[in-house]
Amino acid sequence: MLVQIGQLLVDVVATFVVFLLLVRFHFQWLRVSFRNPLGEFVVVATNWIVRPARRVIPPLAGLDLATLLSALLVQVLALYLIGTLAGAGLGSAPGRVIAALFVGAAFDLVRFSLFILVFSVVMVVVFSWVNPHAPMAPLFDAITRPFLRPLRRVIPPLGRFDLSPLVLLVLLQIALIVLQNLQHAATGWS
Repeated sequence: MLVQIGQLLVDVVATFVVFLLLVRFHFQWLRVSFRNPLGEFVVVATNWIVRPARRVIPPLAGLDLATLLSALLVQVLALYLIGTLAGAGLGSAPGRVIAALFVGAAFDLVRFSLFILVFSVVMVVVFSWVNPHAPMAPLFDAITRPFLRPLRRVIPPLGRFDLSPLVLLVLLQIALIVLQNLQHAATGWS
């Protein structure tokens, strides 16, 4: 029972931190403004790990590698701690276990990024129905626009209904299924 509680706490805290780091990374990658309540919260909540990491890890082609690698390391540490609490250690092949932790963490980052996009698409749809002029609506629109734009070129609106968010959600669900199978094949866990 205590092991399960410990695993839950590690998972919740680490996942929260990783999601915040990924949101920060995606905001910078997609050039989403941080001048909104969510952006300001993300910056303040992640500066403790991003600022020191930026001293060591330079950006690459406009991508904030310090933030991305910080998210990866936090997820690796979380997977290690969860495994250690369950009684699994590094065993007789620590290099292989560490490699599996990094591969599993990388798959988790892609999966979490897809979750962020799914959430953003749902919020775009909700805001378009409820209040298109809500202060947070442009934020979610900026996150989803690069992914919806190509679909909107192919899928014309039916009357006043834009079906491209629905198509994107289906494509994201397919990507999550494929990713889960790839992760299981690469690491042996899902």
